[in-house]
Amino acid sequence: MANKRERQSAILEVIETRAVSSQEDLRKLLLHRGWDVTQATLSRDLRELRLARVPTPEGARYAVTDGTIEESRVALETLLPQLFLRIDGVGEMIVLRTVPGGAQPIAAALDGESWPDILGTIGGDDTILVVCRSALARDRVVRRLKALAGEP
Repeated sequence: MANKRERQSAILEVIETRAVSSQEDLRKLLLHRGWDVTQATLSRDLRELRLARVPTPEGARYAVTDGTIEESRVALETLLPQLFLRIDGVGEMIVLRTVPGGAQPIAAALDGESWPDILGTIGGDDTILVVCRSALARDRVVRRLKALAGEP
């Protein structure tokens, strides 16, 4: 457990002192500090530390979030219009496409919303898989996301 705490402390220190825009960049910076971590471990650490990629004038970078519902709502209202490209779905699933680097902050914001129609999300770099409770729930979520993104 001590290694995990030390590793997560090193992650926070790197994020606070450098503009880190990808997990691979963060993994390399950690390797220079003696931490050889897998992508899965790094993803888990980022989630536990409530770190998300957020857009900045200099480009997307990892930042600490507090994970509150209010923050998530603001994030969705501000992020979706900037990062959303298109959305499609089938059955209980939605595939939401974003600009490169946009999927993680939107997926984190959706998870923070705790919408009852959404079971969970999986965010990549520019694609989010959203699993809904039913096909009807999927339709409601698609309409809501389009409205937040400013799409007709």
